[in-house]
Amino acid sequence: MRKKHLTWVEINARKLSGNISTIRKLAGKRLVAAAVKANGYGHGLELMVDLLRQEKIEYLAVHSREEAERARHRGWKRKILVVGYIPLADLEVVPELGLELTVYNIETVSRLGKLMEKAGKKAEIHLKVETGTNRQGVEPENIEKIIAAIRKFPHLHLKGVSTHFANIEDTTDHTYANYQLAEFNKIVTKINSLGLKPPLRHTACSAALLLFENTKFELVRPGIALYGHWPSKETYLSYRLAGGSNSILSPLLTWKTRVIQVKNVPADAFVGYGCTYRTTAPTRLAILPVGYFDGYDRGLSNLAYVLIKGKRAPVRGRICMNLMMVDITDIEGVKLEEEVALLGEDGKEKITAEQMAAWAGTVNYEILSRINGDIPRVIV
Repeated sequence: MRKKHLTWVEINARKLSGNISTIRKLAGKRLVAAAVKANGYGHGLELMVDLLRQEKIEYLAVHSREEAERARHRGWKRKILVVGYIPLADLEVVPELGLELTVYNIETVSRLGKLMEKAGKKAEIHLKVETGTNRQGVEPENIEKIIAAIRKFPHLHLKGVSTHFANIEDTTDHTYANYQLAEFNKIVTKINSLGLKPPLRHTACSAALLLFENTKFELVRPGIALYGHWPSKETYLSYRLAGGSNSILSPLLTWKTRVIQVKNVPADAFVGYGCTYRTTAPTRLAILPVGYFDGYDRGLSNLAYVLIKGKRAPVRGRICMNLMMVDITDIEGVKLEEEVALLGEDGKEKITAEQMAAWAGTVNYEILSRINGDIPRVIV
């Protein structure tokens, strides 16, 4: 007999297929690397692997060795691009799992080159270059050195060259993104002049894919758009001003829980830690088994609401580690184990990741990716 979940996440497979259809139209004939890092942006890496195996996706983009192992163990047979760092001592995993690795330092190149020579296999690597984000990436002045290092090892194949935009989604003025793109093109020209011509260039994250044709090159790396969310309101505005459709992306995720207690509280009573909320009239509360440990941000205390029986129930008091309290005074018939939507739709009402991010002073990426990985994910 299947156990009844107290808290769970639902992922809509039909909406994922719709988002992928949109991404494929935007990508044209280019390869697509679906970003499933950070536990599939909070949607569940294994579940996303199950769904993406049924779609026309050439690559998974993961952050770490551990994510790559999870994807392979779940049955992903196609290409995996590791966009994060694998420790030098762990590079044996590259040939073992058939990974393509992002590189940006000579130490990784040298260690991997020697490993592949010993194994008698070739490794496909992608060089990440610095164009102005000042995060991962080899600096322009060090391009010649790292290309020389790569050329020392015949068992290394420079398959790709990539970069990442700093603020392409944070503004409607894309001057800096255009500057970075120009720098990227200069570096690619330099690499070609040094005798290596990587067949795959890739710079397009979700915002770039949605907005700029000249960023797409041979491969695109959609992340947040895959899951049905706009990278930012600025990206959405830029897309709409360019004549784009309003309804091309559909969020996949609904986060639910159940009422574990209903209680009546008198007027002038405090609710929760710190006595930050005081009732002004007799109040009916529902206690929910979700807190900041589960990924429900403490910053949502006394700000957010949840949905019960298609109606809004405001959060009262501080979010606790494993519990929260909501006001159901105006919602009739709420019973023990009543279903509650923390994020998503219920009837005509909905709570979006963007709304929650605004309440908490963060971004939709964080709201989604912080949902605790131990919470069950189910396909609907």
